[in-house]
Amino acid sequence: METISLKEQYLAFKVRNPKMRIRDIAAALMVSEAALLMTGLGENTILLENSFESILKEIPSLGYVMALTRNEYCVHERKGVYQKVSFTPHAGLVLGEDIDLRLFMNQWKLGFAVEDNGHKSLQFFDGNGVALHKIYLTEKSDTENYNSLVNRFRKADQQAVPVLPASVIVKAEKPDSEIDVPSFQHAWKTMQDTHEFFGILKRFGLSRTQALRFAPTGFAKQVNVDDFKKVMQSCSEQQVPVMVFVGNHGCIQIHTGTVTRLVEMGTWFNVLDPEFNLHLREEAIANVWHVIKPSADGDINSIELFDKDGEMIVQLFGKRKPGLPELTEWRNVLSQNLPEKFFG
Repeated sequence: METISLKEQYLAFKVRNPKMRIRDIAAALMVSEAALLMTGLGENTILLENSFESILKEIPSLGYVMALTRNEYCVHERKGVYQKVSFTPHAGLVLGEDIDLRLFMNQWKLGFAVEDNGHKSLQFFDGNGVALHKIYLTEKSDTENYNSLVNRFRKADQQAVPVLPASVIVKAEKPDSEIDVPSFQHAWKTMQDTHEFFGILKRFGLSRTQALRFAPTGFAKQVNVDDFKKVMQSCSEQQVPVMVFVGNHGCIQIHTGTVTRLVEMGTWFNVLDPEFNLHLREEAIANVWHVIKPSADGDINSIELFDKDGEMIVQLFGKRKPGLPELTEWRNVLSQNLPEKFFG
């Protein structure tokens, strides 16, 4: 019996489904996205050296590009120039006005240069072949520098490497009865910086949604998807600048600025602006929270969307910088659109 190669299956699937994206084709064929890309090695795909920090430090030379980071249910696309790329033992940072990233490099295992329908990109994956971050050239990008970068970091051996299929592991929450609720609530109320929140979760062994359930009175309230959409609509109409966070285990990408053109298409809620696109799968949103975290600059309000497994899909703040209080316009939008005025 003749065995059909993965490459043949992929090409045949694309012919039958010309508009389907590679991630969805991979899911349909029950393989990883990286495995599908590797069927193009020697043709439209080049395997890169695992020198990811060095590669990222070169991205500013490409000029104006599009950065894409996604999780299972949300895609975040931001155009601009990579600036101020740096690394610590814990994380990488890109801190430009346009492209703002937090990079968890221990998850980055595979990199490719890809050309697809005339579009050139650099794409990075974890060890299971799951996409972490992609960088697409635009008509304004420096193609010469891109070609030079790809040639310098091209792996000598262009053979496909094995990727292990990801096993879905839903972390079990600590039983509620084992949580030191009074101490946790005290730690929440005495935060001086919103970045302390992750450390507090770790210290008390809480999942994020569990923490919201046990939040001190007046610091977390469950709202709904329509409330989130109303907040987005008001921010659009009033041009209130926001911060939109979308991430996965290898990268968090942040848009800071306005959102203008909001479009609903089927089950997708979209922002379709010239520099920023967001594609959010509404049906995957299991719960939505309005969260308040104290800081040295006053209380900070966010809207946080989670999937059925308690994983963060997207997080929305008013635009702010450390050392400055939260925007009054952002607070006004929340008080106008959420079920009741709710500020700690």
